[in-house]
Amino acid sequence: MEISAQHVWLMISAAMVLLMTPGLGLFYGGMTRAKAALNMIMMSFISAGIVGVIWVLWGYSMTTGDGVLGIFGNPFANFGLQNLMGSPDLIKAGYSATFAIITVALISGAIADRAKFGAWALFVPIWITAVYCPLAYMIWGGGLMSAGGAVTAVFGQVIDFAGGAVVEISSGTAALVLAVIVGQRHGFAKDPNHRPHNIPFIMLGAAILWFGWFGFNGGAATSAEQAGLIWINTLVTPAAAMLSWLVTEKIRHGHPTSLGAASGVVAGLVAITPSCANISPVAAIGLGLVAGAACAVFVDLKYRFGLDDSLDVVGVHLGAGLIGTLALGFIALPVDGKGGGLFYGGGVQQLIAQTVAVVITLLLSGIGTLVIGGAINKTIGFRVSREAETAGVDLAEHAESAYAFGEIGGGFRPLNHGLPHAAAATHSPNESSSVAGENLPPRPAKEDSFA
Repeated sequence: MEISAQHVWLMISAAMVLLMTPGLGLFYGGMTRAKAALNMIMMSFISAGIVGVIWVLWGYSMTTGDGVLGIFGNPFANFGLQNLMGSPDLIKAGYSATFAIITVALISGAIADRAKFGAWALFVPIWITAVYCPLAYMIWGGGLMSAGGAVTAVFGQVIDFAGGAVVEISSGTAALVLAVIVGQRHGFAKDPNHRPHNIPFIMLGAAILWFGWFGFNGGAATSAEQAGLIWINTLVTPAAAMLSWLVTEKIRHGHPTSLGAASGVVAGLVAITPSCANISPVAAIGLGLVAGAACAVFVDLKYRFGLDDSLDVVGVHLGAGLIGTLALGFIALPVDGKGGGLFYGGGVQQLIAQTVAVVITLLLSGIGTLVIGGAINKTIGFRVSREAETAGVDLAEHAESAYAFGEIGGGFRPLNHGLPHAAAATHSPNESSSVAGENLPPRPAKEDSFA
């Protein structure tokens, strides 16, 4: 079979979506404290490593083909993708793998600064297998919420073109549950405003995410007309969301910030994900304005409720995911003059279908994460010791530091391996440091909450 333009576009889109995961690592790495930057980047990279292997072995099989009770596909049907050798379906398998990778990587931002790397590496394959794969199968692979599925027959066809429920709501819900299981960072109650340490990293990460999202939303386009609509909507919704976030931030806090601009872009991208091929550009602008303003408020709620969602995964991904998914009940375009959202005279059917999809996603991801995260926390433990958290998870978990000052080109000196990581890494913030090539003068203790 000769390669077609659609095959080429799907491969390019897959590469764009794969780039989003290291982009997310930069975005998260800049948002956290300097002593946890590498750990956040590594949590994204290890997600790509683990899920990439799982997807070939059994992950893709669980999201396609004949299923078990409409919940998940047979994991052995295409085990190792042997049955797809010589078929262009391998391209589709690769494209779908990048979605699974970014979905689980998103969750990591809720437990920044305090999670064991080993616990995270154990969580990733179990969550992908038990939560993501069944949800992807139910909505995209021929399961309960797909065309002809049992849920669809009762409540109507769910619209989730690129993953409002499968990716955004599932990861946001998991982030909420995991943040509760792992608990607050030490000092969060006294100083909840742990500040980002590298705003340029955040802006660069957001730019990479925006670029990759055109492949994320547009890779599955089946016609030039549909691709054009997706491209424009993926442009204007995050643009509008950024503007409304900045205005809301100015009104509420007095200043429009760079972090707010980047967060607004991501909120808009999340919101347009489920509806990118099903709403008009004008509706997409309105959706962005609502999502940006709403999520700017949502992220502040964690302080009121004492939820240490470190990098605003819940406020942005769950919040904007819910807005974008439910909004289809109001602004979905009719298809061939039929159906559509309430604003197009389509009645409440679409809103009901979207609501059912949201409820099922919340339950599956919430309960699944509670069981998986709770079991890991009760056995090997999910968070590092207080000493390791104070020293920084980069040193405690990886024996590395993101920044080496005072010895340019001097390389990295590992921790004293004769001591436990936490003990070797621990030093007073008022003492000079020689860890990771650093040779710093004493600094005020108050800076430790930001470093």
